Amino acid sequence: MTQTSTLLRALTATILLVAALTAAAQEVKLFLVDEGTSDPSWARFKAHLLDALEKRDQKFVLGIVDGSIRNISGRDGLAEFKKLWEPQSAASALWTELPKLLFLGGVFVKRERGAYEFCAPYVHYKWPDNAAGDVTGAIIAREALLKANPAANAPMLQTLSYDLVKVLDWEVADEDRDSKQKWVKLQTGAGVGYVPEEQVRSPLEYRACFVKRGAGWRMTGLEVGE
Repeated sequence: MTQTSTLLRALTATILLVAALTAAAQEVKLFLVDEGTSDPSWARFKAHLLDALEKRDQKFVLGIVDGSIRNISGRDGLAEFKKLWEPQSAASALWTELPKLLFLGGVFVKRERGAYEFCAPYVHYKWPDNAAGDVTGAIIAREALLKANPAANAPMLQTLSYDLVKVLDWEVADEDRDSKQKWVKLQTGAGVGYVPEEQVRSPLEYRACFVKRGAGWRMTGLEVGE
């Protein structure tokens, strides 16, 4: 075997190894986690809370908010919560945003002080340490169809399943002006495409935390960011 052949084989092996490592890095996934199923009282509380949110039941919701709740503004407390979310209004974003979090799985988180909290969704708390630096979103569906254009009838490029993805644009309007569907623009190995906004989530989006006290649950945080 000549020296040239040996070098070519070594180079080929190196290229294949790099390709394999790159593919493995692109295949990092974040699967659904829901530790709340281990506590039957959480399931009952969640059902009551979802019912209250659907009915815009301000009394019930404010009744489960902890007096020292952590807020998106960085200022704790019930008064700040009321100021931010305006629960007296039927148009408050609280009635639509909080159910989105509750329908996703969550995890138990130990605070520096105090008891464990149940926090949802799981994305922020389970974000993989080996995620690439340019990855900013997680597919939260078992089968998310990556479309060539932001439209339901657009050609499919790829099926994503709990993949971590590079997000190029978090809010893209549907090509059909009469449609209210919003899309998220992604860059994947299959190219640039779009998935419905409800199928991808950032680890920096809203998350809610609850603590069990006695036989009941209290909401101790409704936060964003890191």
